[in-house]
Amino acid sequence: MAAQDDSATAQACVLDREDIEGVLSGAFYAPAAGKAAKKADAERPTHYKVICISMYTKDLDKLDGMVDALKKRGITKANRSALIRVALEQLDLERVPRGL
Repeated sequence: MAAQDDSATAQACVLDREDIEGVLSGAFYAPAAGKAAKKADAERPTHYKVICISMYTKDLDKLDGMVDALKKRGITKANRSALIRVALEQLDLERVPRGL
């Protein structure tokens, strides 16, 4: 019984009721989270966007094979995004098939 009393006393010293209520009500973290969100929005890059596209697995395999080939040639920064950007720069819209 004495061990339980010591444990309760130790918890009371560590866990102040006002602190607990403050955390639970969001008083400690709510203002900081708001500031962090505004700061994150202000610092977000504007020269690119992360997007999601769907591609057939065979096309992804081909793309990955091309990336691997470029890396073997010493182009260590080759990746899917970079290769797609290069392809976009070289694309001639007049040569795109109608049936796409």
